[in-house]
Amino acid sequence: MKIFSSKDIKDLDAATCEAQGIDSLTLMERAANAVAKEIRTRFLPNRRIVVVAGPGNNGGDALAVSRILAEQGYSNIEVYLFNVRGQLSEECEAQKQKLLESGAKVQFNEITRSFIPPHLSVTDIIVDGLFGVGLREPLTEGFAAVANLINESGAFVISIDIPSGLAAEWNSNFLFRNMVHANLTLTFQFPKLSFFFNEHAHIIGDLMVLDIGLDRKALKSMRSEWLLIEGRTIYKLLHPRNPFSAKRDYGSVMIFAGSMGMMGAAVLCARSTLKCGAGLATVHAPRTGVTILQTAVPEAMFEPDRNERVISDMSLHHTHQAVAVGPGIGTNELTVNALESLLKTCKSPMVLDADALNCIVKRPALLSMLPPRTIITPHIGEFDRLFGDQPSSEARLKKAIEVAKHYEIVIVLKSHYTMIVRPSGNQIVYFNSTGNAGMATAGAGDVLTGVIAGFLAQGIQPENAAALGVFIHGRAGDIASEEIGEYGVIASDISDRLGRAIKDVIDRKV
Repeated sequence: MKIFSSKDIKDLDAATCEAQGIDSLTLMERAANAVAKEIRTRFLPNRRIVVVAGPGNNGGDALAVSRILAEQGYSNIEVYLFNVRGQLSEECEAQKQKLLESGAKVQFNEITRSFIPPHLSVTDIIVDGLFGVGLREPLTEGFAAVANLINESGAFVISIDIPSGLAAEWNSNFLFRNMVHANLTLTFQFPKLSFFFNEHAHIIGDLMVLDIGLDRKALKSMRSEWLLIEGRTIYKLLHPRNPFSAKRDYGSVMIFAGSMGMMGAAVLCARSTLKCGAGLATVHAPRTGVTILQTAVPEAMFEPDRNERVISDMSLHHTHQAVAVGPGIGTNELTVNALESLLKTCKSPMVLDADALNCIVKRPALLSMLPPRTIITPHIGEFDRLFGDQPSSEARLKKAIEVAKHYEIVIVLKSHYTMIVRPSGNQIVYFNSTGNAGMATAGAGDVLTGVIAGFLAQGIQPENAAALGVFIHGRAGDIASEEIGEYGVIASDISDRLGRAIKDVIDRKV
């Protein structure tokens, strides 16, 4: 699913009207009916509904919703239309007239000067239609006061398309306290970019995407820099296996992982590499890990380091289709030296995670040695240690776009909506749609490293291997959560369900 900018959304609306032979008011009615339908499924007609409408098209949506609900039996609706500048958008003015002429039993209030706030209680439903995706500046003064009134009411707040005060893309200069804090956001056709940033979660509340029938041809042809990964997005990357194939057809992965006390990371990574279809996996680890690895993952080969406790050598003695480095390796100086030697010589696609990134933090010059299209998989803390502290996930994404291009690498920035940042191409950022809070558990990142490496070994290009790996990893976590519950999921549960997650994608079940 493409994620469009506010400007693109305006163009898509116009293209839809032209392609379908409708006017903008008809499209607005379609959106309002979708919102009203969702409200009807949740709340009985006797609930008090307070509709707050602004002077633009988002206000027009809200006015239409109030009229539709009144026509369908909701009898306790109050509407507050803020027209303090005496200028409504054409569509908002039309919806105002339709509401007044409809005879709907709605208490209508148009605010042109002073505003006497209504009493709001925790039993009320507030429909927020103050401002939509066209907002360019933060809410101030009177509108900020209205947002604060809504937030302090304790009522259930439903925002139409986007919470008022939140911009569709970037919000670095906006104040959270001057935004409407929704319990539920009913957005149209696709999520907005700002919905994917951690710091906005409490603004958006629960999110539901409503299909309002925008023109499919226009959606397909319009370019976007952002994409939400879904099963149908990555379905074509997976294929049924040739019955005459052999293990060598699915690639060999060299995994540099583990150290004294951290061999579990190597086990999780190796098992996941094989679970997602790689033909062969070899683990290079300190000698102390041989019994653990060979017992826990007998399917993997073991290559002992000359050192008993840490990895001191990352030489490649055979040809491998992918190399994974980092889970549990620590940051001993011998290990940092070994990583530097590997970066200078490795020709295979590579994924670096965990302590491999911490080794680079200790020796920042290693960043410039990363082979082009290397995949790195930092969580928020690792990213900030590598590239400097960032004040927000929005700022972190901007930085990731910058450094991915500069170093020509693929960055998998792990979070609720894990972001895959590509160094080039039409769509620079992929957001993942799978996963859940149960995956916030030790070792989940080691599983992901193995998954991505396994797909790399099967010949999938780094950008696609990263996107596919993150989606499958999250899907396996979702399956585990459904079966066990979020509290009970551990990393091996995710690894155990990778095969089923892949089958779900192939069978078009997600």
